[in-house]
Amino acid sequence: MPTIVVYLILLTSITPPLGAFMYRVYTSERIGRLEGVIYRLIGVDPRAEQTWRRYASSVLWFSAISMLFTYLVMRLQGHLPLNPVGLAAPTQYVSFNTATSFVTNTNWQAYGGESTMSYLTQMIALTFQNFLSAAVGMAVLIAMIRGFIRNKTDALGNFWRDTVRGVVYILLPISIVVAVILMTQGVVQTFANSATVTGIQGFAQTIARGPVASQIAIKQLGTNGGGFFNVNSAHPFEGGTALANFLELLLILGIPAALTYTFGKMVGRIREGWVIFAAMMILFLGGLALTVPQEHSATQAMISAGVPATAQNLEGKELRYGTDQSSLWAVATTDASNGSVNSMHDSYKPFAMVAPMFNIAVGEVIWGGVGSGLYGMIFYVIIAVFIGGLMVGRTPEYLGKKIGARQMKLSAIAVLVPFLVALSLAGVAVVTPAGLDPRLNVGPHGFSEILYALLSMGNNNGSAFAGLTASGAFYGVVGGLEMLVVRFVPLLAALALGSSVAKEGSVPVTAGTLPTDKPLFVGLLDGVIVVIGALTFFPALALGAIVEGLMKGKLFG
Repeated sequence: MPTIVVYLILLTSITPPLGAFMYRVYTSERIGRLEGVIYRLIGVDPRAEQTWRRYASSVLWFSAISMLFTYLVMRLQGHLPLNPVGLAAPTQYVSFNTATSFVTNTNWQAYGGESTMSYLTQMIALTFQNFLSAAVGMAVLIAMIRGFIRNKTDALGNFWRDTVRGVVYILLPISIVVAVILMTQGVVQTFANSATVTGIQGFAQTIARGPVASQIAIKQLGTNGGGFFNVNSAHPFEGGTALANFLELLLILGIPAALTYTFGKMVGRIREGWVIFAAMMILFLGGLALTVPQEHSATQAMISAGVPATAQNLEGKELRYGTDQSSLWAVATTDASNGSVNSMHDSYKPFAMVAPMFNIAVGEVIWGGVGSGLYGMIFYVIIAVFIGGLMVGRTPEYLGKKIGARQMKLSAIAVLVPFLVALSLAGVAVVTPAGLDPRLNVGPHGFSEILYALLSMGNNNGSAFAGLTASGAFYGVVGGLEMLVVRFVPLLAALALGSSVAKEGSVPVTAGTLPTDKPLFVGLLDGVIVVIGALTFFPALALGAIVEGLMKGKLFG
């Protein structure tokens, strides 16, 4: 528990300085030498303003080319260098699913990293996309925020400038520093082949290694989560020491939390940013309060075997860190758009898994992904403001902008489309052999395996519940298409929303304006998120994790 308290204090402490730094990066008029070289290489004018349609077109073309490049690298892997083990190309289904996964910042992995991807693929395809997908998410958020501070214009900035700055000044420098620190903590970084050693039991063992630290730094900082190894951050070469594990945890939520401060600085109302931070923090604490105590007590199977009921549930946990850091990791990564795991979610007690599954289900707006989490939360803010406006009987307003039918429609589309896609595909999966056959378990737990996978891909998280073989055609193709839809529909809605409010003039604050910088609005915002999430996902959770918890260990044959 002390570790969790220290974590919360540090997360809150780094929010203002990191948020202020990112504010300066995105608002500075000066073009640095390195970014200037990049603009000349790609042939763009960084000072040219783009409408939301031009901005969106740039996002889509850039993402499409990135996806094609990533797919081709994987399919040609067997003919490319830096492949000391001689790994063959992944299947077309795994390649398609992985390409969509990394381009959409999901990092769902239907493969074992060290046994499927070469060093070159890990670096120029996957790690490279970790930088780009994160930068795109931040760029879209900044463009959306500009809509709230501009008047009578359709211009939202320049996609190329926003993306390049996100990589050059934020993601790359921090990742370099973190990678060096991780190497001092036992995270490997080498181009050498796998090592063969004799274990303590006297037989030979092959230990995979590679350029790991450089990938782990950005996988956490960019809320990506794709691991170099199959067991992800539970592998000692990814997590290293307890210090490295804690640092990675701080990286996961660092930028999403700090962007709330950046938001407040950009709109000229820092209290507005702290309100969103507080709303996220309260829901984050709620998830911890549900998960952590559950893992401090024994499972029904442990009790039946004679273990005291007060014993911790260490099954599937990383014993070097214990249940607290494992539970903190599970809640933090499912709050963020980060698919990394340092313990097996499949081994958590049923009620403990309700919080992580709910976190993913509501769209990962409790911190969320870099950029995407905050613009996802702003959609909920718009809905909360609209409801509040109806309560006081006047036209809803937010940050001096009227919230009308168009803004509400865009917010509803962004919030509900991922829900509809994930639940619809889960319904298809549980009635078709292609969806049912890959599961390991039957009954409620088997349903949870399917639901978790489609929620994870359906909200660009990428973490796995385990127990589901997702490398086949059904989950490879369907999951890949799902990731594309739920990434780009809200993204396009965010740009359209920014444009719609930018075209309007500002309205003055009056006595009838709903205050959105007060604790009361924090409660309203969290209430809207919880109610929408509960109404949408409680029936599905009741069929899986909740009913499994009420069964108290009863198994299905």
